[in-house]
Amino acid sequence: MKKLILSAAILLGSLSTFASTVPATNEVVKTVSIQEEYTEVKLEEVPEAIKAALKTAYPSAVLDKAYVNATKEYKLDVTIGDKKGNLFVDAAGKWIQK
Repeated sequence: MKKLILSAAILLGSLSTFASTVPATNEVVKTVSIQEEYTEVKLEEVPEAIKAALKTAYPSAVLDKAYVNATKEYKLDVTIGDKKGNLFVDAAGKWIQK
C-alpha cells in the first residue's frame, strides 16, 4: 500500500510541473531608420575628382544621375554593361562604403 501511495504522489507531483504556466513575455523591438536627404545635381556640376575616380575604378561605367547631400557626399547612379547600381563618394573622390 505504501508503494501505491508513493507512486501516486510521484505521479501527481510530476504532472503538476507540466500544468504550470510559463509567463508570456512581449519584447518590443524598436527600429530606427535614418534616411539621408540627397538632392539631384546636374552631371556637369559633379566635381572632376569624382569623375576621375569613377573612370579610374570603373572604366566602362556610365554616369546616369548624381545626387548630393548636406555633407557633400555624392550618390552616383551608374550603369556598367547591363547592370545598374549606386556608388557613394565624397567631394574629393574617395569612395564611401554604405
